[in-house]
Amino acid sequence: MARRGGPAGGKGGAAGRKKEQRRAEREEVSCPVDGGLAELIPDRERPRGSTLLIDGAPQSHVDLDDPTYLSFAYQRRLGHIIDLAAPPQQPLHVLHLGGGAFTLARYAAATRPRSTQQIVEVDAPLVRFVRDHLPLDAQARVRVRATDAREGLGRFPDGWADLVIADVFGGARTPAHLTSAEFLTEVRRVVKPGGSYAANLADGPPLAHLRGQVATAAAVFPELALAADPVVWRGRRFGNAVLYASALPLPVAEFTRRVASDPHPGRVEHGRALTDFTGGAAVVTDAAAKPSPAPPPSVFENP
Repeated sequence: MARRGGPAGGKGGAAGRKKEQRRAEREEVSCPVDGGLAELIPDRERPRGSTLLIDGAPQSHVDLDDPTYLSFAYQRRLGHIIDLAAPPQQPLHVLHLGGGAFTLARYAAATRPRSTQQIVEVDAPLVRFVRDHLPLDAQARVRVRATDAREGLGRFPDGWADLVIADVFGGARTPAHLTSAEFLTEVRRVVKPGGSYAANLADGPPLAHLRGQVATAAAVFPELALAADPVVWRGRRFGNAVLYASALPLPVAEFTRRVASDPHPGRVEHGRALTDFTGGAAVVTDAAAKPSPAPPPSVFENP
């Protein structure tokens, strides 16, 4: 990906030495937020790159020089869904449930100029922290609402969004009220008839939560695909999975190709194979909903 500066910006010249000095001088910053302690850790490989952590759990990565750079595997997969939502450069209406460091909103603004985006993030101190240290491009048409994701979703009119992206974690767990069929019914109401829904899910062996989430999504959206690392699919490790859903057929072949071509290749399942994966799991309702499982501490030892 492109970085700021021309050929003289390489490590061998004076400009390169100055860049290395600026990188070395950057310090970590932190701030208490509603979700715990927010920290921004400088990326030593990217002069204006940072990773956001909440209570030690990596949440997102941002490169202010190159907002199209997506460091985390799950964010790259969500980026593929943004790319496939419409022809290149076509503006979209995108609703982000969960803000983090606004990584995906920055990506959509850079790859699809003039898009209209809304971020719903319940943690107002986190929003201020990110705005202060990782400001949004002034040209980006992004509005941030500090409210609960489901409450904020309910304020949107029918058929507003080309794409709804859910990436909501509190204490490294997805809140229970964002895992139910009632929640997904609201999502489908807000999505345009030809639009799509994407969600970052997390689970580990025996993948009961993930199976239940796929079964629940299938009760609301007729077309589904799920992308995850092979070790997650095999139930050998806790990790992320990206759910992709729509009322219309999905570009599964292209999504599969992109996920398989990532630096850390993933696997996509859909159709009968994905139905079989659920193993008859029950649809989750508000009455029975639970938060996603807490990740083991070892997950964050090498963020």
